[in-house]
Amino acid sequence: MTRERIVVVCPGRGTYNAPELGYLARHHGGSEWLARFDALRAVGGKPALTALDGAAKFDPGLHLRGDVAAPLIHACAYLDFLAIDQDRFEIVAVTGNSMGWYTALACAGAVSGEHGFAIADAMGVNSQGHEPGGQAVLVLAGEDWTVDPALERAVHAAMARHGVLPSIRLGGMLVVAGAEAALDALEADLPPLARAPLRLAGNGPFHTPLMQQSADAARAQLPVDWFARPQVPLIDGRGQVWRRFETDPAQLWDYTFGHQILQPYDFTAAIRVALREFAPDRVVLLGPGETLGGAIAQVVIATKWLDISSRNDFTARQGEDPYLIGMGRPVQREIVIR
Repeated sequence: MTRERIVVVCPGRGTYNAPELGYLARHHGGSEWLARFDALRAVGGKPALTALDGAAKFDPGLHLRGDVAAPLIHACAYLDFLAIDQDRFEIVAVTGNSMGWYTALACAGAVSGEHGFAIADAMGVNSQGHEPGGQAVLVLAGEDWTVDPALERAVHAAMARHGVLPSIRLGGMLVVAGAEAALDALEADLPPLARAPLRLAGNGPFHTPLMQQSADAARAQLPVDWFARPQVPLIDGRGQVWRRFETDPAQLWDYTFGHQILQPYDFTAAIRVALREFAPDRVVLLGPGETLGGAIAQVVIATKWLDISSRNDFTARQGEDPYLIGMGRPVQREIVIR
């Protein structure tokens, strides 16, 4: 039987919210890997993921905190990855968004499962060490999920006026970062957008030089000898592909705890490269949540992949035979799991 070719996408922060509470119990209860992750956290005196996931109520003050959200999201995504039926699906490349890069490292085999979790867990703590500042999401895409280049230029001009930096390029959205006062000034100076800017609660100025403290902590704490050559191609936050026989593990470590933390993360480029370089039969977005689905769809539309050039085209294709499979959606999940 010919296997379908898939690119796997690993989600980042902001994907474990109230609807996702209990995700690990629902989909991965009794998992040996989940027990290993809880054991690793117990060594550090941290609460078990099973307890956090099994809480009676979602607590934004707890569950959205970096040192809790990062390991929860990583565990959900990595265990979803292991649930993919690889007898039917050939994983031709792996990528991720922002914190999802750490999960992508483990999925691609560039680090072990234990080390991947340790990295995500540690970076959840390290990400809280930064200069003052935060992030905001700007929706540039209109109702048709396409972006007006003139609007994009006007937004970048306003950012330049107030010293606000690009953080994540996310399809038809742009995540920006900077000091709180700079973000306030930008929001007052923006051209009309489809939606009001959304300030991300609890997030620092990720993917900017303001995260130097976090990068320094990662380099001191997370050793280069944890890294190896990926077993499948790995697409980073610049759109660069790390291939098995071309990768220097030391350079991968350096990118992970340098550029990846301190420079903008171009998820748009990563997905565009995934489509053009690997021509997958489907794209599989790991859980929890499905907030990246719109961004992936917008890249598909902008690229005119499979002649999909509008929101209506994409919606019609999804209704017939989903090209984008979100494992956070129960019906779509069933398509790819063992």
